[in-house]
Amino acid sequence: MSRDHVQSASRSAAAGAPLSSAETPFLELLARGASADAYEQPVLLARAEGRPTERIVALEQAKLLALRVRSELEGRRRREAELSALFETAHDLAGLRDLDAVLQAIVQRARSLLGTDVAYLSLNDPARGDTYMRVTEGSVAARFQQLRLGMGEGLGGLVAQTARPYVTDDYFKDDRFQHTLTIDAGVRDEGLVAILGGPLMLGHHVIGVLFAADRRARVFEREQIALLGSFAALAAAAIDTANLLTETRSALADLELANEIIRDRSGVIERASDVHDRLAELVLRGGGVHDVAAAVSEVLDGMVEFTEAAAAPARALETSRAEGHAVRHDDDWIAAVAAGGELLGALVLRGHPGLDPVDQRTLERAAMVTSLLLLARRSAAEAEQRVRGELLDDLLDARDRDPRLLRERAARLDADLDAGHVVLAARLDPVAADADQEAAARRRLWSAASHLAATRHGLAAARDGGTVLLLPLEAGDTATDLARRTARHLGTAVHEAVTVGASAPVEDLAAHPDVVAAAYEEGRRCLDALRLLGRSGDGAAAEDFGFLGLLLAGDRDIADFVDRTIGGVVAYDERRGTDLLRTLDAYFACGMSPARTKDELHVHVNTVAQRLERVGRLLGDDWQSPARALEVQLALRLHRLSAPVQR
Repeated sequence: MSRDHVQSASRSAAAGAPLSSAETPFLELLARGASADAYEQPVLLARAEGRPTERIVALEQAKLLALRVRSELEGRRRREAELSALFETAHDLAGLRDLDAVLQAIVQRARSLLGTDVAYLSLNDPARGDTYMRVTEGSVAARFQQLRLGMGEGLGGLVAQTARPYVTDDYFKDDRFQHTLTIDAGVRDEGLVAILGGPLMLGHHVIGVLFAADRRARVFEREQIALLGSFAALAAAAIDTANLLTETRSALADLELANEIIRDRSGVIERASDVHDRLAELVLRGGGVHDVAAAVSEVLDGMVEFTEAAAAPARALETSRAEGHAVRHDDDWIAAVAAGGELLGALVLRGHPGLDPVDQRTLERAAMVTSLLLLARRSAAEAEQRVRGELLDDLLDARDRDPRLLRERAARLDADLDAGHVVLAARLDPVAADADQEAAARRRLWSAASHLAATRHGLAAARDGGTVLLLPLEAGDTATDLARRTARHLGTAVHEAVTVGASAPVEDLAAHPDVVAAAYEEGRRCLDALRLLGRSGDGAAAEDFGFLGLLLAGDRDIADFVDRTIGGVVAYDERRGTDLLRTLDAYFACGMSPARTKDELHVHVNTVAQRLERVGRLLGDDWQSPARALEVQLALRLHRLSAPVQR
């Protein structure tokens, strides 16, 4: 829900729209972007005024819902800011002219992206053999801003020695790195407690460190460490490109007589800048990985492909990842696509053994942009999966949700809760013996189910050691068909047997969310029945189990079972005034003997035979088989019990 939606809802309430009075103050707080503490005020005021308990409970429930909406709004704004910062930084790098301005922008965005109090960047000074503070953002202490550190000292020294990111929750209590009086005094002046540092790498050399720090204890998450690593890579690329520009200008000054060389060098720089501009344009207009490969193919006059890590030459890929450069493999060039130490794939330039340094760097820059695109796509996909799972969890767990809010949340996910749906319970079978393998298999199942739900305009969530899906039922389809297709699809996706139990179709879920929980229990019972019957890897609904389906179905639809089993005979008797039902009762009571049946009914044996022949035409030739006969007898008894009592 955006702020505009919240303000619109507030205006509707003011105009007399049917909003709950308990929700009105919280909608106003949402509309003006109030702090979380402000949401306690309506409840405290109601208690102070001695309002009824029902009113206070309603306010508490509305407060929790409003805080959840506020949290979702903040999460969306944060994800938009992250993507915007990455794209803006890539664009700055593509049009690099002022290194200080680009480094300042990178540090500012890293601080904003990670939400820290301070961010800063230090660079190595080979001439003096130490490290100095190049850029700071959010710093208030002059001594901290002017720090110069000896090589290997402090947290930055540990990052530089290992070429890996390091994080400390409490700087002064951490003994993994070398403390010095100078560094500790500067950190103390700045009031820093939690610090995260990521290396700036050129090839396999560390040229500096990018830091993000807080003035309070904090745990940095893996995604935040990876994002800082991406910014550090961009900073290193900016420095590398600036060095290249500096070298070019120096060559122009020193080699005034070498006009041809100067023109060639200038052409190379312009081509590199053009490539960067094209890649930045691709990113900004929402291009994909294969669009980047196509653009680089055109620039390098060769065929560039993106491949998964498993499909690329392992040794060349690992060398490229470790060194940060494209490496030659036979007649091809391999550039690793990595982020924060995670290998995401490779860009492969086919059949182009001769590659000059600038073209090599172009391939490397394309690999860096590709890694940013993949991280952004993954972040967006994971966010959507979480939102879909949260909505389904709310439908399963909460019975008092506002139908309007449920419909709005579903609409944002391209789902329609008013349409007919089926709830499916899916589980891997057999479960892996190793706990780590089992957890990995369940994650693969949840990922495959989430992808299926997104493509089918449904919802999916991890639950009870498996996965639950809410999928729309198309016209002409049955719950059984949907369960079997889902079992095949998920099994193919995770390369293991997946068993799926389905509920009967359910409708109008926004107005009646409690139906979803009941349907899920029905699906789970069908799932358990399949596994007990040895049908692992299959899919089924309660209707597939005959009279056993009465035990599995959540609503015990006896009338439907009777109609499916002997409905034709009941209708025939009602239309013709015949006595086929009574004949069937007597036939089964007499041990399926026509001779004893005719005595019971006081009719001729030919009459019994004619009636049974008519029953066979109505029910099918196999109605006297053991399984069918059992169902027919059960349906007869249920029909008799459900008939009105004759007085």
